Amino acid sequence: MHREIIINGTAVLPGENKQVVFSKYELPSQSVIETPAYVFRSIHEGPTILLSSGMHGEEINGIETLRQLIKHESIQKPLRGTIIAIPVFNIVSFIFSQRDLPDGRDLNRCFPGTKTGSLGSRIAHDIMHNILPLIDFGVDFHTGGARINNYPQLRCVFDEPKNIELAKLFAPPFIINSPYRDGSFRMEASKFGKSILVFEAGESLRFSNTAIDEGLQGCLRLLKNLHMIAIDLPHPHTIIIGKDKWLRASEAGMFRTHKKFGAFFEKEEVIGTISDPYNKNECKLIAPDNGFIIGINNKPVVHVGEALLHIGIEK
Repeated sequence: MHREIIINGTAVLPGENKQVVFSKYELPSQSVIETPAYVFRSIHEGPTILLSSGMHGEEINGIETLRQLIKHESIQKPLRGTIIAIPVFNIVSFIFSQRDLPDGRDLNRCFPGTKTGSLGSRIAHDIMHNILPLIDFGVDFHTGGARINNYPQLRCVFDEPKNIELAKLFAPPFIINSPYRDGSFRMEASKFGKSILVFEAGESLRFSNTAIDEGLQGCLRLLKNLHMIAIDLPHPHTIIIGKDKWLRASEAGMFRTHKKFGAFFEKEEVIGTISDPYNKNECKLIAPDNGFIIGINNKPVVHVGEALLHIGIEK
């Protein structure tokens, strides 16, 4: 644990709680955008954890989760260690309720970034230099893309045992093996030995109480299990997904699911149908194995080849 944490020139001592600015940018209008980070420190030694969201501006469930977290009484005075919470990494995209930055770049493909590069590259650089060196590990909150609704799940790389251990402490409904992607925050963090787990829940630009509640409870469970807060919480059963795939439309038409979101299904069960608008044809979506529905395309009208249901098979 760092005796003194310094973020962008502002020091936070053990026992202090502070809101600090970890990055600052100027818009074409000359307006200045400041990105705040909330730091909650104990006087006792312990891990330093990053909880972040808003990498993409339309992914609001994680932002609401962290908004609720930073006002939670147990977070204000951690028993040990340090909590760094950043509700909105990408304030510019958040203002416009869009995924990408104004220049069309995806912030989560801009890492590690450069000090003199594009806006996304500069934000990534500030995260890598002002935040990453301070933390031991983190959880980054995301949602599905346009029309894609993810059932609450924690994604990590199974080949790194520490990831699985941390994921089990978070105790989400599902834990899924997810390879690194070039230019992503968690890939670049891994090069420095820092594990960043990704919590995926809900869909963009739409609040989901299930997504928000599962995210909040997961954060509190993680902190409790690390003895950083004292709080009574249930520890639900977590399903570890060893294999996952998207089932795609073999025909165009109107898509309907037959199973509850997050539910278990059996091999060869009909879990959805695609029908044409004139009731001439109906195509059944057959389960290829026993598994769970961990993601769904909420688009009712689909074309051939579109991803419909994300299924997970228990490890």
